[in-house]
Amino acid sequence: MSKDKSAKIATPQAVRGTQDMLGDFADRFQHVVDRFEHVRRLYGYKRIEVPVIEPTAVFARSLGETTDVVSKEMYSFEDRGGEGVTLRPEFTAGIARAYITNGWQQFAPLKVATHGPLFRYERPQKGRYRQFHQLDAETIGSDSPLADAELLVFADQLLKELGVGEGVTLTLNTLGDAESRDAWRTALVEHFMGHRGDLSEDSLARLDKNPLRILDSKDPKDRPIADSAPDIDAYLTNEAQDFFAAVTAGLDAAGVAWERNARLVRGLDYYRHTAFEFVTDRLGAQGTVIGGGRYDGLIETLGGPATPAVGWAAGIERLAMLLDADVIDNRLDAVIAVEDDGQLALAMKALTALRGSGFSTEIVASGSPRKRFDKAAKIPAHALISIGTRDGESYINIRGDSERTIAAKAIVQAL
Repeated sequence: MSKDKSAKIATPQAVRGTQDMLGDFADRFQHVVDRFEHVRRLYGYKRIEVPVIEPTAVFARSLGETTDVVSKEMYSFEDRGGEGVTLRPEFTAGIARAYITNGWQQFAPLKVATHGPLFRYERPQKGRYRQFHQLDAETIGSDSPLADAELLVFADQLLKELGVGEGVTLTLNTLGDAESRDAWRTALVEHFMGHRGDLSEDSLARLDKNPLRILDSKDPKDRPIADSAPDIDAYLTNEAQDFFAAVTAGLDAAGVAWERNARLVRGLDYYRHTAFEFVTDRLGAQGTVIGGGRYDGLIETLGGPATPAVGWAAGIERLAMLLDADVIDNRLDAVIAVEDDGQLALAMKALTALRGSGFSTEIVASGSPRKRFDKAAKIPAHALISIGTRDGESYINIRGDSERTIAAKAIVQAL
């Protein structure tokens, strides 16, 4: 039976909420990546690559079996060898695994950065996809509050370089050291147990395993209970207070504005000290564009030695959506219209010279010679170069008045 080659390819449920990119948004996406690569080099962060696919245990142990990411959102399956594998839902766990398995302790403190695709099965919405992309920066092996401050200054500079710093607020909290956190956790459990009958079903499930997560519950039923819960400040040790003060002093010295959010938490036990989010109201409900914190216990959870670490991640799509309309100039530097096939060699020589000098250039040399100029004029470019024959001699005419046009003109006229 023959197959109908014209039949459309059905989109399976698993990949709905993914995206194809072309043109303007693809350029915005790349602009975010380019600025990130520029800033991470300024701050001395080494480029790192980790696999898209990892053993499921890497994420189950790092993210926690009871979290929504592990229980509901991960793309996990058995490979042909019967091993459980998962498409990475985040970067930090894979980087921590690489740090352990490759013996990178010798390089500590290690500052690394990466970007690429991640995968989570969740309800697609504005700025959130099932295959999405993140920027990621980590400092592993440093217990200094200056490492936290540097990462936050890095993130702040990235936002400014992208031109999206206006309207984005850095919110900051401390989770304290292990002693502070344990004391606070005990007080929270006592508080929530006193309101057990009024909590939502999700918060009841979190009460035993992950009580801090009740603090950021979005369920209206939980909000009065969460809002009346004790803050961590009453339980902070002197050491924890000093650490947070050093982080905020570093931000103040660097001129980075911040606001305290005493309800900003991280539910898993390996998080310590600094927790932060850069938030905006320009993306609807999904307002976090950069988020992170200190995770001093993660590498130990994965079987490595006790290792302090701090990091953040940022959604590339979300940052691209925040860019101003005029941030990306999609115009070519030049487009060449070949109005006489007899001058094709000259046109190719001009094309090669311009591209070799770093000028983005396209050539129109097909179809009717009389229509090529009009066709070239429709291509967005700073300079329109027409090459043809007049009175038996070759001629070159260049239109445009930008600095790039003037420079391109000098190159072409020198041929």
